[in-house]
Amino acid sequence: MSRLHAAARQNLPTLMKTGSYYLIHICVAALVAYAVTGNLVASLTLSLLEPTVQAVAFFFHEKAWERAARRRQAAAGQPSRDAMAQPA
Repeated sequence: MSRLHAAARQNLPTLMKTGSYYLIHICVAALVAYAVTGNLVASLTLSLLEPTVQAVAFFFHEKAWERAARRRQAAAGQPSRDAMAQPA
């Protein structure tokens, strides 16, 4: 369980950003699904299912972009944020 806590602490900004994106996405998806279907149950089901999958995908998308940025910095000879944050 401590590995899970450590991973959550290390990724807190990305997790918070993912959470806020998730809430906004649910609201938009519910409104769009209701406008299309006119069915409250269907719109709520769709608005919970699709954003949940998107939020998981978004988290890994953000992590991939962070990794790409670190690689670009390393290729340019610049220290990454992680390397600068660690004591010598």
